[in-house]
Amino acid sequence: MTNRDLSRSDGATLADLGEFGVIDRVVGGVTTGEPVMIGPGDDAAVLAVPTGAVACSTDALVEGVHFRKDWSTAAEIGRKAIAVNVADIEAMGATPIGVTVALSAPADTPVAWLDEFAEGVRTECATAGVHLVGGDTTSGPVISIAVTALGDLVGREPVTRAGARPGQVVAVTGRLGWAAAGLRTLSRGFRSPRAVVDMQRCPQVPYGAGRVAAEAGASSMIDISDGLLADLGHVARASGVSFDIDTSTLEIAEPLQAVAAATGGDPLAFVLTGGEDHALAATFDTAPAGWTVIGRVGEAASDGPLVTVDGAEFEGNAGFDHFGAAR
Repeated sequence: MTNRDLSRSDGATLADLGEFGVIDRVVGGVTTGEPVMIGPGDDAAVLAVPTGAVACSTDALVEGVHFRKDWSTAAEIGRKAIAVNVADIEAMGATPIGVTVALSAPADTPVAWLDEFAEGVRTECATAGVHLVGGDTTSGPVISIAVTALGDLVGREPVTRAGARPGQVVAVTGRLGWAAAGLRTLSRGFRSPRAVVDMQRCPQVPYGAGRVAAEAGASSMIDISDGLLADLGHVARASGVSFDIDTSTLEIAEPLQAVAAATGGDPLAFVLTGGEDHALAATFDTAPAGWTVIGRVGEAASDGPLVTVDGAEFEGNAGFDHFGAAR
């Protein structure tokens, strides 16, 4: 019996497949085209990049830290693994072209879970416009996923965190606070509002917006993974500037208000400090269509906060830090 003959319902586990069977289950049937010269199956993939400039980023997702199997389906976990990584490529102003996926999982993980995970990976790759070109598998005590994404800068200079200039505007595209509201909802044992729960399970990355920003002259850019204030703080430090956010420009959608009312939270805090939405923030002389101006860039004060809210220092945690207090 072949690996493909093992169905989703017969109770088969990854141990029944073996390492190469697991690999085949994920990449079998994957189709490639430009810019992929060599796809899965060799020691490394080869992608043709005429400009010679490639953006590369790697993210790891660990069970119990970035996702829970009782909260998310395997397909949602697969989609999230791709989305959060490709967002980093978008934030450099590059065009995403390929990803590799390394999967570690317990040997008794059901084959059905793997098949659904692979389906989610392929679905999000198609949405993001990238090719799955390889990866690795190994056994481990919990499920962990490491994705490396590559992007073609198409002859443009990369948009880094270090280019913001006083007098410019800071603008965002994508949703803010929805994933944080979803996390609050799931943590309290609820499954609705469904819209915010879905955003926690898999972010809606504004694919293509990074290229638009680069073409519009973005001087700096970042994806919002740890929280708007925390991530703008990274840009402020790299650029030697300060930011002031005007809260009157921020959308606080009804689902965020509903979660805050039900759980005793602050809907504005979701927007300012909630991570995992993977929206994009960038600085411009003039923001392009599709981007919302939320504040301005100023000179950095030697003894003042790097990011202020309505002209004042924000009281509370600015965002998430895996290894310590929120930044």
